[in-house]
Amino acid sequence: MSMTPEQAAWFRDTFTRLVDNVDLALMGKREVVGLVLAAMLAEGHVLLEDAPGTGKTSLAKALAASVQGSSTRIQFTPDLLPSDVTGVTIYDQQNHKFEFHKGPVFASIVLADEINRASPKTQSALLEVMEESRVTVDGVPHEVGRPFLVIATQNPIEQAGTYKLPEAQLDRFMIKTSIGYPSLAVAERILAGEVDRNPSSKLSPVITTKAVADMADLAATVHVDPAVARYAAQLVEATRASDDTKLGVSVRGAISMMRMARVVAASQGRHYVIPDDVKALAAPVWTHRIILDPEAEFSGTTSESIIERALGQIEAPLARASA
Repeated sequence: MSMTPEQAAWFRDTFTRLVDNVDLALMGKREVVGLVLAAMLAEGHVLLEDAPGTGKTSLAKALAASVQGSSTRIQFTPDLLPSDVTGVTIYDQQNHKFEFHKGPVFASIVLADEINRASPKTQSALLEVMEESRVTVDGVPHEVGRPFLVIATQNPIEQAGTYKLPEAQLDRFMIKTSIGYPSLAVAERILAGEVDRNPSSKLSPVITTKAVADMADLAATVHVDPAVARYAAQLVEATRASDDTKLGVSVRGAISMMRMARVVAASQGRHYVIPDDVKALAAPVWTHRIILDPEAEFSGTTSESIIERALGQIEAPLARASA
Protein backbone atom coordinates (compact mmCIF):
# COMPACT_ATOMS: atom_id res chain seq x y z
CA MET A 1 0.00 0.00 0.00
CA SER A 2 1.34 3.42 -0.98
CA MET A 3 1.71 6.36 1.37
CA THR A 4 -1.31 8.66 1.51
CA PRO A 5 -1.10 12.48 1.20
CA GLU A 6 -2.13 12.75 4.87
CA GLN A 7 0.71 10.45 5.94
CA ALA A 8 3.12 12.44 3.78
CA ALA A 9 2.08 15.66 5.51
CA TRP A 10 2.65 14.09 8.95
CA PHE A 11 6.04 12.76 7.81
CA ARG A 12 7.06 16.22 6.56
CA ASP A 13 6.07 17.92 9.81
CA THR A 14 7.86 15.35 11.98
CA PHE A 15 10.97 15.44 9.80
CA THR A 16 11.08 19.25 9.99
CA ARG A 17 10.76 19.18 13.79
CA LEU A 18 13.65 16.71 14.00
CA VAL A 19 15.87 18.87 11.80
CA ASP A 20 14.95 21.96 13.83
CA ASN A 21 15.86 20.17 17.05
CA VAL A 22 19.23 18.91 15.84
CA ASP A 23 20.01 22.32 14.36
CA LEU A 24 19.89 23.77 17.87
CA ALA A 25 23.12 21.89 18.56
CA LEU A 26 24.63 22.05 15.06
CA MET A 27 23.74 25.58 14.04
CA GLY A 28 23.51 26.57 10.39
CA LYS A 29 23.90 23.05 8.99
CA ARG A 30 20.29 22.18 8.17
CA GLU A 31 21.12 20.67 4.78
CA VAL A 32 23.66 18.24 6.26
CA VAL A 33 21.35 17.40 9.16
CA GLY A 34 18.54 16.67 6.69
CA LEU A 35 20.77 14.36 4.64
CA VAL A 36 21.97 12.41 7.68
CA LEU A 37 18.44 12.13 9.08
CA ALA A 38 17.19 10.95 5.68
CA ALA A 39 19.93 8.29 5.60
CA MET A 40 18.83 7.06 9.02
CA LEU A 41 15.19 6.84 7.93
CA ALA A 42 16.31 5.05 4.75
CA GLU A 43 18.14 2.65 7.09
CA GLY A 44 21.53 3.37 5.61
CA HIS A 45 24.82 4.73 6.95
CA VAL A 46 26.85 7.89 6.50
CA LEU A 47 30.49 8.59 5.65
CA LEU A 48 31.65 12.05 6.74
CA GLU A 49 34.89 13.31 5.23
CA ASP A 50 35.74 16.29 7.38
CA ALA A 51 38.52 18.05 9.21
CA PRO A 52 38.71 17.60 13.01
CA GLY A 53 36.53 19.81 15.18
CA THR A 54 33.63 20.42 12.80
CA GLY A 55 30.90 18.98 15.05
CA LYS A 56 30.69 15.31 14.10
CA THR A 57 30.27 14.15 17.70
CA SER A 58 27.71 16.90 18.35
CA LEU A 59 25.71 15.72 15.33
CA ALA A 60 25.61 12.12 16.55
CA LYS A 61 24.66 13.09 20.11
CA ALA A 62 22.01 15.60 19.00
CA LEU A 63 20.43 13.10 16.62
CA ALA A 64 20.33 10.42 19.31
CA ALA A 65 18.82 12.84 21.82
CA SER A 66 16.16 13.91 19.32
CA VAL A 67 14.93 10.34 18.80
CA GLN A 68 15.27 9.26 22.45
CA GLY A 69 18.07 6.90 21.47
CA SER A 70 21.60 6.13 22.61
CA SER A 71 24.88 7.20 21.06
CA THR A 72 28.43 5.88 21.31
CA ARG A 73 31.75 7.02 19.92
CA ILE A 74 34.50 4.63 18.83
CA GLN A 75 37.93 6.14 18.23
CA PHE A 76 39.51 3.94 15.57
CA THR A 77 43.23 3.31 16.03
CA PRO A 78 45.67 0.77 14.52
CA ASP A 79 45.56 -1.39 17.68
CA LEU A 80 41.73 -1.50 17.89
CA LEU A 81 40.45 -5.10 17.79
CA PRO A 82 37.17 -6.32 16.26
CA SER A 83 35.98 -7.37 19.73
CA ASP A 84 36.51 -3.78 20.92
CA VAL A 85 33.77 -2.82 18.47
CA THR A 86 31.31 -5.71 18.55
CA GLY A 87 31.74 -7.09 22.07
CA VAL A 88 33.13 -10.29 23.52
CA THR A 89 31.94 -13.53 25.13
CA ILE A 90 33.29 -14.02 28.67
CA TYR A 91 33.00 -17.10 30.89
CA ASP A 92 31.14 -16.38 34.13
CA GLN A 93 32.65 -18.60 36.82
CA GLN A 94 29.73 -18.08 39.22
CA ASN A 95 27.03 -19.09 36.74
CA HIS A 96 29.30 -21.53 34.88
CA LYS A 97 28.28 -20.25 31.48
CA PHE A 98 29.47 -17.87 28.77
CA GLU A 99 27.90 -14.42 28.67
CA PHE A 100 28.03 -11.91 25.84
CA HIS A 101 29.19 -8.42 26.78
CA LYS A 102 27.98 -5.92 24.20
CA GLY A 103 30.44 -3.60 22.51
CA PRO A 104 29.91 0.09 21.69
CA VAL A 105 28.32 -0.81 18.35
CA PHE A 106 25.10 -1.58 20.24
CA ALA A 107 23.60 1.91 20.13
CA SER A 108 21.10 3.87 18.07
CA ILE A 109 23.78 6.19 16.65
CA VAL A 110 27.39 4.97 16.43
CA LEU A 111 30.13 7.48 15.59
CA ALA A 112 33.09 5.58 14.09
CA ASP A 113 35.75 8.29 14.29
CA GLU A 114 38.60 8.05 11.76
CA ILE A 115 37.55 4.63 10.53
CA ASN A 116 40.46 4.47 8.10
CA ARG A 117 42.98 4.40 10.99
CA ALA A 118 41.94 0.89 12.06
CA SER A 119 43.14 -2.31 10.43
CA PRO A 120 41.07 -3.84 7.61
CA LYS A 121 40.05 -6.68 9.96
CA THR A 122 38.53 -4.23 12.45
CA GLN A 123 36.91 -2.23 9.66
CA SER A 124 35.22 -5.38 8.37
CA ALA A 125 33.79 -6.15 11.83
CA LEU A 126 31.90 -2.85 11.69
CA LEU A 127 30.80 -3.39 8.10
CA GLU A 128 29.10 -6.68 8.96
CA VAL A 129 26.77 -5.05 11.46
CA MET A 130 26.16 -2.18 9.02
CA GLU A 131 24.85 -4.59 6.41
CA GLU A 132 23.02 -7.10 8.60
CA SER A 133 22.07 -4.96 11.65
CA ARG A 134 23.41 -7.72 13.84
CA VAL A 135 26.66 -8.98 15.34
CA THR A 136 27.70 -12.62 15.25
CA VAL A 137 30.06 -13.65 18.04
CA ASP A 138 31.05 -17.29 18.53
CA GLY A 139 28.33 -18.28 16.07
CA VAL A 140 25.54 -16.54 18.01
CA PRO A 141 23.75 -13.58 16.33
CA HIS A 142 22.89 -10.49 18.37
CA GLU A 143 20.50 -7.90 16.90
CA VAL A 144 21.42 -4.22 17.35
CA GLY A 145 17.82 -2.99 17.04
CA ARG A 146 16.20 -0.10 15.21
CA PRO A 147 17.06 2.62 14.46
CA PHE A 148 20.72 1.90 13.80
CA LEU A 149 22.94 4.47 12.13
CA VAL A 150 26.71 4.39 11.71
CA ILE A 151 28.37 7.75 11.09
CA ALA A 152 31.93 6.99 10.03
CA THR A 153 34.48 9.77 9.61
CA GLN A 154 37.65 10.25 7.62
CA ASN A 155 40.17 13.08 7.70
CA PRO A 156 40.62 14.16 4.06
CA ILE A 157 44.02 15.74 4.71
CA GLU A 158 46.17 13.47 6.88
CA GLN A 159 46.55 10.00 5.29
CA ALA A 160 49.77 8.84 6.99
CA GLY A 161 49.28 5.56 8.83
CA THR A 162 45.77 4.98 7.49
CA TYR A 163 44.13 2.01 5.78
CA LYS A 164 42.16 3.21 2.79
CA LEU A 165 38.63 1.83 2.64
CA PRO A 166 38.34 -0.50 -0.38
CA GLU A 167 35.64 0.04 -2.98
CA ALA A 168 33.39 -2.73 -1.65
CA GLN A 169 33.40 -1.14 1.82
CA LEU A 170 32.79 2.39 0.54
CA ASP A 171 29.81 1.06 -1.38
CA ARG A 172 28.11 0.09 1.88
CA PHE A 173 27.72 3.70 2.95
CA MET A 174 24.46 5.15 1.68
CA ILE A 175 25.77 8.71 1.45
CA LYS A 176 29.02 10.63 1.74
CA THR A 177 28.95 14.24 2.84
CA SER A 178 30.71 16.75 5.08
CA ILE A 179 29.66 19.20 7.78
CA GLY A 180 32.25 21.86 7.08
CA TYR A 181 33.26 24.80 9.23
CA PRO A 182 30.59 27.08 10.74
CA SER A 183 29.66 30.36 9.10
CA LEU A 184 31.29 33.56 10.31
CA ALA A 185 28.18 34.55 12.29
CA VAL A 186 28.00 31.18 14.06
CA ALA A 187 31.76 31.18 14.69
CA GLU A 188 31.45 34.60 16.36
CA ARG A 189 28.71 33.27 18.65
CA ILE A 190 30.83 30.27 19.60
CA LEU A 191 33.88 32.40 20.38
CA ALA A 192 31.76 34.87 22.35
CA GLY A 193 30.63 32.00 24.59
CA GLU A 194 26.97 32.19 23.59
CA VAL A 195 26.86 28.53 22.57
CA ASP A 196 26.78 25.79 25.20
CA ARG A 197 29.76 23.42 25.18
CA ASN A 198 27.44 20.41 25.21
CA PRO A 199 24.19 21.60 23.59
CA SER A 200 22.92 18.10 22.79
CA SER A 201 22.57 17.34 26.53
CA LYS A 202 19.83 19.98 26.76
CA LEU A 203 17.81 18.79 23.77
CA SER A 204 14.37 17.34 24.35
CA PRO A 205 13.35 14.26 22.35
CA VAL A 206 10.99 14.90 19.45
CA ILE A 207 9.94 11.29 18.87
CA THR A 208 10.79 7.83 20.21
CA THR A 209 12.98 5.20 18.57
CA LYS A 210 9.82 3.19 17.89
CA ALA A 211 8.42 6.15 15.94
CA VAL A 212 11.66 6.36 13.93
CA ALA A 213 11.24 2.73 12.90
CA ASP A 214 7.62 3.48 11.95
CA MET A 215 8.77 6.45 9.84
CA ALA A 216 11.31 4.24 8.07
CA ASP A 217 8.60 1.69 7.27
CA LEU A 218 6.28 4.45 6.07
CA ALA A 219 8.96 5.98 3.81
CA ALA A 220 9.35 2.64 2.06
CA THR A 221 5.76 2.97 0.80
CA VAL A 222 6.40 6.19 -1.16
CA HIS A 223 5.49 5.65 -4.81
CA VAL A 224 8.23 5.50 -7.45
CA ASP A 225 6.96 5.76 -11.02
CA PRO A 226 8.65 3.43 -13.55
CA ALA A 227 9.77 6.52 -15.51
CA VAL A 228 11.68 7.84 -12.48
CA ALA A 229 13.22 4.43 -11.81
CA ARG A 230 14.28 4.23 -15.47
CA TYR A 231 15.81 7.70 -15.22
CA ALA A 232 17.91 6.66 -12.20
CA ALA A 233 18.97 3.45 -13.98
CA GLN A 234 20.05 5.43 -17.06
CA LEU A 235 22.15 7.76 -14.91
CA VAL A 236 23.82 4.79 -13.25
CA GLU A 237 24.55 3.23 -16.64
CA ALA A 238 26.04 6.53 -17.85
CA THR A 239 28.58 6.52 -15.00
CA ARG A 240 29.63 3.00 -15.96
CA ALA A 241 29.87 3.76 -19.69
CA SER A 242 32.09 6.83 -19.23
CA ASP A 243 35.63 6.49 -20.56
CA ASP A 244 36.85 8.35 -17.48
CA THR A 245 35.65 5.76 -14.97
CA LYS A 246 37.23 2.52 -13.92
CA LEU A 247 34.17 1.61 -11.88
CA GLY A 248 30.74 3.23 -12.07
CA VAL A 249 27.82 3.25 -9.66
CA SER A 250 26.88 -0.22 -8.39
CA VAL A 251 23.47 -1.86 -8.13
CA ARG A 252 23.62 -1.19 -4.40
CA GLY A 253 24.17 2.48 -5.24
CA ALA A 254 21.08 2.53 -7.45
CA ILE A 255 18.99 0.91 -4.70
CA SER A 256 20.35 3.40 -2.16
CA MET A 257 19.23 6.23 -4.44
CA MET A 258 15.65 4.97 -4.50
CA ARG A 259 15.58 4.50 -0.73
CA MET A 260 16.94 8.00 -0.12
CA ALA A 261 14.65 9.54 -2.75
CA ARG A 262 11.59 8.06 -1.04
CA VAL A 263 12.57 9.62 2.29
CA VAL A 264 13.37 13.00 0.73
CA ALA A 265 10.04 13.01 -1.12
CA ALA A 266 8.16 12.26 2.10
CA SER A 267 10.17 14.91 3.99
CA GLN A 268 8.80 17.45 1.50
CA GLY A 269 5.22 16.28 1.99
CA ARG A 270 4.98 14.21 -1.20
CA HIS A 271 3.85 10.59 -1.44
CA TYR A 272 5.70 10.14 -4.73
CA VAL A 273 9.26 10.61 -6.02
CA ILE A 274 10.06 13.13 -8.75
CA PRO A 275 13.17 13.36 -10.98
CA ASP A 276 14.41 16.41 -9.04
CA ASP A 277 14.78 14.18 -5.96
CA VAL A 278 17.21 11.99 -7.90
CA LYS A 279 19.11 15.01 -9.21
CA ALA A 280 19.47 16.54 -5.72
CA LEU A 281 20.76 13.28 -4.24
CA ALA A 282 23.09 12.23 -7.05
CA ALA A 283 26.24 13.73 -5.52
CA PRO A 284 25.91 12.55 -1.89
CA VAL A 285 24.68 9.07 -2.86
CA TRP A 286 27.00 8.34 -5.79
CA THR A 287 30.30 10.26 -5.70
CA HIS A 288 32.06 7.88 -3.29
CA ARG A 289 31.07 4.86 -5.40
CA ILE A 290 32.77 6.03 -8.60
CA ILE A 291 36.38 4.95 -9.19
CA LEU A 292 38.12 7.13 -11.76
CA ASP A 293 40.52 6.00 -14.46
CA PRO A 294 44.02 7.03 -13.27
CA GLU A 295 44.73 9.09 -16.40
CA ALA A 296 41.39 10.90 -16.13
CA GLU A 297 41.98 11.61 -12.45
CA PHE A 298 45.44 12.95 -13.23
CA SER A 299 43.94 15.30 -15.82
CA GLY A 300 41.57 16.77 -13.23
CA THR A 301 38.39 14.74 -13.71
CA THR A 302 36.37 14.21 -10.52
CA SER A 303 33.50 11.97 -9.50
CA GLU A 304 31.32 15.07 -9.27
CA SER A 305 32.08 15.97 -12.89
CA ILE A 306 31.17 12.43 -14.00
CA ILE A 307 27.77 12.78 -12.30
CA GLU A 308 27.21 16.28 -13.69
CA ARG A 309 27.98 14.99 -17.17
CA ALA A 310 25.49 12.12 -16.75
CA LEU A 311 22.80 14.54 -15.54
CA GLY A 312 23.42 16.67 -18.63
CA GLN A 313 23.31 13.71 -21.01
CA ILE A 314 20.20 11.91 -19.73
CA GLU A 315 16.88 13.69 -20.18
CA ALA A 316 14.66 13.63 -17.11
CA PRO A 317 11.04 12.54 -17.52
CA LEU A 318 8.73 15.55 -17.83
CA ALA A 319 5.48 14.18 -16.44
CA ARG A 320 4.84 14.33 -12.71
CA ALA A 321 5.27 10.76 -11.47
CA SER A 322 2.54 10.52 -8.83
CA ALA A 323 0.61 7.46 -7.71
